[in-house]
Amino acid sequence: MNVSDPESIPAAGAVSLEIRPAIERLVLTLPPKERACVLLKEVFEYSLEEIAELIGSSVGAVKSALNRGRSKLASTPPAAQPSRKPDPELKRVLKLYIERFNRRDWDGLRELISADAQLRVADAFRGRFADSPYFTNYERWSMPWKLGLADVEDETVVVVLRRDVDTFTPYSFVRLHVSGQHIDRIVDYSHCPWIAPLAEEVARVHAS
Repeated sequence: MNVSDPESIPAAGAVSLEIRPAIERLVLTLPPKERACVLLKEVFEYSLEEIAELIGSSVGAVKSALNRGRSKLASTPPAAQPSRKPDPELKRVLKLYIERFNRRDWDGLRELISADAQLRVADAFRGRFADSPYFTNYERWSMPWKLGLADVEDETVVVVLRRDVDTFTPYSFVRLHVSGQHIDRIVDYSHCPWIAPLAEEVARVHAS
């Protein structure tokens, strides 16, 4: 297992209510090795010996990575939970974002995004959206993909859909924060596709 490759982490079954809210903090807070150790131990319940074999390390190094990871998570305040109340303006902007993204209308998308918007692509980039190659990276993807709108555990988010043999299935998620009529923050998990199976329920993917 290569800890820098999130796709090499095995898929999970049901994730406990206590663990699920910490997944996003874990992704955004920990470096790959510590994150892999915490996931494999706390979520997938692997033994220390099994984790050491999977990541090509020693049991002692796994213990150290677990201790560091747990300490960082314990000292990181939990993110504020998004409002579950329907927000018509947010949904309107999300739909526009998806529609323009699927048309590869990059100029139209830039009109939706604030000039000083912040971008976080987990494991890849953090900074001003204007300084990133965000759209270019999506254009380079070789797999067939599109964006959709999905209800994930009572929250409406953008879902990246990857085409399998005959259908599109959830691959990763993108969370947008809207202020006024513009997007001022984007958090993209396309480099962490293993998050999708950890969602307890993708209740509905809206047609797009």
